Amino acid sequence: MTNRIGNKDVAQQRSKAEKARIKRVNKEAEAVKQAAARAKYHKEVKGRISAAQAAQAF
Repeated sequence: MTNRIGNKDVAQQRSKAEKARIKRVNKEAEAVKQAAARAKYHKEVKGRISAAQAAQAF
């Protein structure tokens, strides 16, 4: 649920510029997360446990 102002949601009160800014910021944040995940598993063999994960398991 979104916060409400009277009968309307807060999201309905946002300007087009603010909505575009929020969307852009969200996409940038997601790109940073994806880049970190790709770097974490860079050159890993799919389906094989990495040495770091194997060491953590024991």
